[in-house]
Amino acid sequence: TVITARDAAGRPVGLTVSSFNAVSLAPRLVVWSLSSHLDCVPAFENAAVYAINVLAEDQQELSARFAGRADDKFAGLEVDTGDGGVPLLRGCCARFECRPFACHPGGDHLVMIGEVLHFERDAGRVPLVFQGGSYRRLA
Repeated sequence: TVITARDAAGRPVGLTVSSFNAVSLAPRLVVWSLSSHLDCVPAFENAAVYAINVLAEDQQELSARFAGRADDKFAGLEVDTGDGGVPLLRGCCARFECRPFACHPGGDHLVMIGEVLHFERDAGRVPLVFQGGSYRRLA
């Protein structure tokens, strides 16, 4: 899963996260966590909208790209644009556009809860799974 947003200067930011889950159906809330030592923390704390991009099994390169420390993780990528200009990755199994609902300290992470504004999924795409230190396929 890759979370994307725009920073205060309007530049796209993104990172791969391993924890993402549903919290509530009414209102529609999801949760993910962000390491509090990362440079991108202010961008996500202050974003009006961020996107949760659930990667498909053929998007391992995107997972690695956004897990790395490159200055411009979006270089050469074509993205769609959602609410507030949030970058949306193409070819994903699902995409959630969220507005921040709550942010709580959780040890060395921030627990981010988002309210889902828009959701889309591609039922024909199989999700990318990372477990036990490697990528896996669903049986």
